[in-house]
Amino acid sequence: MATIGFVPPQNLSSVLSRTTAPPEYVVVKRPDLIAGIPDGLLALVSPIIAYWTYATFFHIIDVYQLAEKYRIHPSAEEESRNKVTLQEVLRDVILQHVVQTIVGWGVYKLDPVPTTGFEIYEMWWLRQKYAPAFVSDTVLWWAYTYGFSLIRIVLAFCFIDTWQYTLHRIMHVNKWLYRRFHSRHHRLYVPYAYGALYNDPVEGFLLDTAGTGLASIVFGLTPRENICLYTFATMKTVDDHCGYRLPFDFFQWAFPNNSIYHDIHHQIWGIKSNFSQPFFTFWDRLFGTRYEFVNEYKTMQDHITLTKYREFLQAKEAKKRAAKQKKET
Repeated sequence: MATIGFVPPQNLSSVLSRTTAPPEYVVVKRPDLIAGIPDGLLALVSPIIAYWTYATFFHIIDVYQLAEKYRIHPSAEEESRNKVTLQEVLRDVILQHVVQTIVGWGVYKLDPVPTTGFEIYEMWWLRQKYAPAFVSDTVLWWAYTYGFSLIRIVLAFCFIDTWQYTLHRIMHVNKWLYRRFHSRHHRLYVPYAYGALYNDPVEGFLLDTAGTGLASIVFGLTPRENICLYTFATMKTVDDHCGYRLPFDFFQWAFPNNSIYHDIHHQIWGIKSNFSQPFFTFWDRLFGTRYEFVNEYKTMQDHITLTKYREFLQAKEAKKRAAKQKKET
């Protein structure tokens, strides 16, 4: 019982029920998830692969017009309103990934070698000290093996949201910080997937690399938990900027902070709101920075449909044109 598998071992109950002496164990190096690639390095590579793969998926949909009915903005609007070329976006994203990899490599070299073999002893200790009698050994095994990891990752989500909301809002409140750093990201008035990490290098490091890395350190995530956190957070960020409201998109229906929610922030009229990213919206709610729709849209705020959002944008544009015509006459 030196390592933990995907299902509880058959003799789990007999081992955990011992009261006289704890189970013996030997700590060994944890085998790599993919042979030959250390888990710590996989945690660096996997989010980069996920970014380019997922962004390319949306790029193909965009180029070949495979989901026009779910597009938030017309493609012509993307070309006319954005103030930066695709080549410039790709260049800055590559730069951020280079910085991210260098920093991650440094942290990886300082991390201890992942080990295994002690898990059954820790489960035994939990059974003897804390676990109530009605909690079965199988439930305890699942909680220890997967439940604790899930809790740590969710806590990391909350940390990242707090970190990014704070820095993101400061970047908007302080005019110098906005002009010097954050305005670069807002050259994309109509977001698209490749532009998810289009940032000034300093902002990209502080907002994404440092924030996610600190979340991992604060909550003591293992290399495999880091793989899940970094990859999931990366894909969520790409999805928030994808420019589509796909009905089968997990991120779109699982989180109130989605592509439409973030698209509002990229519009001139919504730039002072919806600072929360990338998972939840509770900081916007708490500090009153969530964009308030007109009354008929308020009930749909969390998961507003694409149709209703388009109607809202059209009404806003019509009102703008009417005001312009009135001013000219």
